[in-house]
Amino acid sequence: MSGRLKLHLKANERIFINGAVLRVDRKVAIELLNDVVFLMESHVLQQDDATTPLRQLYFVVQAMLIEPLTRELALQIYSQQHKDLILVFKNQDVLEGLIEVRQLVDCGKAFEALKRIRLMFAIEDQLLGTAQLAESTKAVA
Repeated sequence: MSGRLKLHLKANERIFINGAVLRVDRKVAIELLNDVVFLMESHVLQQDDATTPLRQLYFVVQAMLIEPLTRELALQIYSQQHKDLILVFKNQDVLEGLIEVRQLVDCGKAFEALKRIRLMFAIEDQLLGTAQLAESTKAVA
């Protein structure tokens, strides 16, 4: 992120800033005055919730922001996952989104990449829901 940015946090909410985890004990506003990489707790995906291919990709990109010391390893995992997803997905919206995500990650804009991946969750849910419905229909038939 760049420039001045004011964030409003609720009591006991966490924020991840440049690899540090901060928790506030009361409602507070924080003004970031310089370039900083941050992630609000509401956008943090827990490992147990990374149950679909795009959510797994999100989790790895998220790790690049939250754990800067392991960024290189996360980047290697991301590269392989991204390559696999490009080969597997047939939906044009997802493929275009994945290309955009790749460009963002390559430019060091992991935060923006996370936003783009989140936009694709609904499409993925719809595709997987359709696929799961087809599979369950086959099982019943």
